[in-house]
Amino acid sequence: MAEEGKFWGGWSERLTALRNVPPVLRIVWQSGPIVVFLGLFFRLVTSVVPLGALWITKLIVDAVVDIVSRHQPVKPMLWWLVAGEFAIALFGSILARVIDYLDSLLADKYTRHISIQVMKHASELDLIAYEDPVFYDRLERARVQATDRLGMIQSIGRLVQQVITAASLSISILLFSPWLLLLLIAGILPAFLGESHFAFLGYARNFRQTPIRRQLDYLRVLGGSREAAKELKLFGLKDFLITRFTRLSNHIYAENVDLARRRLIAGSLLSMIGTLGYYAAYVYVIWRTVMGSLTIGTLTFLTGAIVQASANLQQVFSSLSSIADQALFLTDLLAFFEMQPTIRSKPNALPAPRPIVRGFEFRNVSFSYPGASRMVLKGLDFHLHAGERVALIGENGEGKTTLVKLMTRLYDPVEGQVLLDGVDLREFDLEDLYREIGVIFQDFMRYEMTARENIAVGRIDEIEDLALLKTAADKSMASEVIERLPRHYDQMLGRRFDKGVDLSGGEWQKIALARAYLRDAQLLILDEPTAALDARSEFEVFQRFAELTTGKSALFISHRFSTVRMADRIVVLHDGRVAEDGSHEALLHLGGRYADMFELQAASYR
Repeated sequence: MAEEGKFWGGWSERLTALRNVPPVLRIVWQSGPIVVFLGLFFRLVTSVVPLGALWITKLIVDAVVDIVSRHQPVKPMLWWLVAGEFAIALFGSILARVIDYLDSLLADKYTRHISIQVMKHASELDLIAYEDPVFYDRLERARVQATDRLGMIQSIGRLVQQVITAASLSISILLFSPWLLLLLIAGILPAFLGESHFAFLGYARNFRQTPIRRQLDYLRVLGGSREAAKELKLFGLKDFLITRFTRLSNHIYAENVDLARRRLIAGSLLSMIGTLGYYAAYVYVIWRTVMGSLTIGTLTFLTGAIVQASANLQQVFSSLSSIADQALFLTDLLAFFEMQPTIRSKPNALPAPRPIVRGFEFRNVSFSYPGASRMVLKGLDFHLHAGERVALIGENGEGKTTLVKLMTRLYDPVEGQVLLDGVDLREFDLEDLYREIGVIFQDFMRYEMTARENIAVGRIDEIEDLALLKTAADKSMASEVIERLPRHYDQMLGRRFDKGVDLSGGEWQKIALARAYLRDAQLLILDEPTAALDARSEFEVFQRFAELTTGKSALFISHRFSTVRMADRIVVLHDGRVAEDGSHEALLHLGGRYADMFELQAASYR
């Protein structure tokens, strides 16, 4: 009973999944309407070719039998029939190649179109979604489904052709005897249901294995990456990683073999039924011919029609099953496209203020990450005045980076408001707001692109303005790094691509800082981007930052007190709130958390 419930439950889910097909067909149409139309048109023409070829063959056989049996001379009409059969065969062969050509065009167009759509939609989703492992599983399945479902699209095209071919052949068989058609269908149906059932089990298995496959992909990368190579050798992690990979891959292998074995046994038994159905129909036609009810040409026509109808009916059922089963795999792709960002611009959103007059203000702001019960920020009140430079300090996990993400509206607060010039950030146009903010995070991106492109991502529309890029590089002290590169601004950075040159951590940071200076925004934020620099280099970077942000609003996070004292004001975060706020001298005089941390760090230099 449990297996029966699983079987019918699987079919119910499979039929429900067919609702996924129309939205995907819309995507296919959008990717190349002309190619789609031509492909369908030529398939329609091709679908009636087999019936025409069989009918001409019948006429030729009957004509030959008549000539032989009556000892008559060969009539010219026979050769016209042979020429017609040749023309149909040639026409069908050319059509098949045209369809293959159109399918290859559609494959490229669809793959390109759907990949762009996935990239575009992923970039529009909330940053908070990337904190959820479930989202990563869905995103991974969506990426795979985006291109792997090309087979389903081609199956739909073939299905149209198969249905028309099977219908035309079936009608011709039906005109001679309805029992022949019933025998064919009765033989094919069990195999179709069996294949569909196991295809559904395959989908369920793949869905279940997605998290494990992600772990395997991670272990593969970890076992062969330059970044991990040093620790793998020094810590002797080779056997640990291989053992873990082997255990997980063995689990997947065992599941795959079990399903394949069950499918082999059941499929073999069910295919016997289909073979019996075909030969029963075949014997019936031979018997009718021997009894004199059918001509030799009709026998040839019907046997050919039975063979091709049987094959096409099986293909129709197989294609339907394949489409239904692959439609199950589209669930995550369409669910991914249905996800909508909550952080987006309202209709008629306000432009960002130019210039900023009053600055940013946090009013009773609380925030927690998805799935976490702990509030990172708890009723926080904070003000960054226009043209003010503020240093934000605190121990790890106190919410410094979270505050930056809220200020830049990468997140929205759970409670309270973040205001800009007295207006809630949610009222501003996001794109326009982002243009007035330059941020470099500690985990900044190292783009495997040219030095020019690495800087230009800060303001990508200025990528051709080399003079502007050089000015930004001068400000961040990246220019001296770039001048040492063989191809200077056109040098490929990183080791991923041919002739790429990797940089040290500090050199990469100077490149990243150039992006912030290129942005020329009203608010500049440095979230510990100089962590890999030595104390002297960091001091120079922040000294330059202090000079270049004169008249601008600036927020920077650093653990070195020699740099934070450059700020106009220092804000200490503790337990999700502002614990202390004031100048370096005032906070030392206060003798609180800042003074304790300062003395602790100063003692290490004595």
